[in-house]
Amino acid sequence: MRHAKSSWSDGSLTDHERPLNNRGEKAAIAVGQALVARGYAPDVIWSSDSTRTRQTAMRLIRAIPGAQTVNYDSNFYHASAQQVLAICGKQIEPTGKLMLLGHNPGWAELHSYFTGQSHAYPTGACTVLTRLYDSDGDWLDPASWKFTDLILPRELMS
Repeated sequence: MRHAKSSWSDGSLTDHERPLNNRGEKAAIAVGQALVARGYAPDVIWSSDSTRTRQTAMRLIRAIPGAQTVNYDSNFYHASAQQVLAICGKQIEPTGKLMLLGHNPGWAELHSYFTGQSHAYPTGACTVLTRLYDSDGDWLDPASWKFTDLILPRELMS
């Protein structure tokens, strides 16, 4: 998932410090509710440590029943798809449903990498993949995953 819409109203903040705007706050909750309704709610979130990704994660968690774990990684901040894959490759594949939460252009690149499809990837976009456990490949190999859904906030809030 790409973080929800951020605010540009305070010019004194660094990019890393920018918070969500009102639309972003509502979108993050709407995406969380859609994830629950569609049976995709994550158990674990690996997230960038920026203010807007932290706030997105907290709003997702509020919309998802039960306990979730969020791990913040400064290396996810504006990481390319290859950097994200390298970071994840150092981890053991989680047993539960995992969400990666970060920024473009890396997250749009990840969508293309795993789905083979190029798609505009607006703030709040969330690609859902299903693990093919019959695959003997690396868990980060696109052949180990099936594209399941693309959740876009504008479709939830219209």
